Amino acid sequence: MKTLYSIKIVCALFAIMACLVNAKAQSRYFDERYIYTQAYVNPQLINPGAFGSAMQHQILVNYRNKWSGIEGAPKTITLSYNGPVGNRLGVGVNVLSDKFGQLETTKGALGLSYTIKSESNQVGFGLSAEYIKHALSGFGNADPLDPLISAALAGTEYFDASFGIYGIYLDKLTYGIVLPSMVSSRISDVDQDAPDRDLGFILQVGYKLDVQSDISLTPSMLMKKLANVPTHIDLNLNFGFLDDKLIAGVTYTVGADKRLGFLIGAKVEKLNFYYSYNTSSNLIQDYNNGSHELTLGVNFGGK
Repeated sequence: MKTLYSIKIVCALFAIMACLVNAKAQSRYFDERYIYTQAYVNPQLINPGAFGSAMQHQILVNYRNKWSGIEGAPKTITLSYNGPVGNRLGVGVNVLSDKFGQLETTKGALGLSYTIKSESNQVGFGLSAEYIKHALSGFGNADPLDPLISAALAGTEYFDASFGIYGIYLDKLTYGIVLPSMVSSRISDVDQDAPDRDLGFILQVGYKLDVQSDISLTPSMLMKKLANVPTHIDLNLNFGFLDDKLIAGVTYTVGADKRLGFLIGAKVEKLNFYYSYNTSSNLIQDYNNGSHELTLGVNFGGK
């Protein structure tokens, strides 16, 4: 009976996804999922299918400072919660604030996931509803009564719906796919004639290898094709020590920023900490001190 119920839930999710894919997404400034470089260790930041996958309640605070040292460089802070609400259901909430010069982006997302488990595999199917607002925080000495300027200051609002799958096979292979903003509907009166955009996707795969009893090696790949962001692939290699209580990793990005990054992390009881530093081969690197990203996580509750 439970198996039949699970099949019905999965079919319903795929039916919803099929309807959403047939809809056209409207163009906005950018997709916020490109911001994170630590999404391969914290997939719930970008994938609603990962909500509740750890079978624990988890709170994350993520901060990223891109191109540090440049006035007005992008700064992003995200507050995230996800956890189980039943044997198979998970819930997740993400709140993001991003500031790039005078452009401010605010995002709130609420999602649900449904997880199917077997002895060897665990896979979650998730849907999230998202509110996004792009607005200018100021316009210098320009006339605020100008209709174009006042419209930009008022901002543009969107409602999005995204779908994600996240799985863990034999506690070693992780895989995921995200179809972000399958529906993107403008809910403000600004820029009503903006063109449609192509739908994007995110692919994730990784495999954990046990080198010794307390040392592991995890190569992984994260590919992003997002709105108004160049398609790029993050190639990651993580080392885990003392049963992953200490983590060190390196990332190389093909395309987009052409980044080289380094990650360190630690797990102390219920606390998780990650810090990464990225440098780019683009010319702008000559004028900044690189990019920094910090994530602090708190896990509570048991499986």
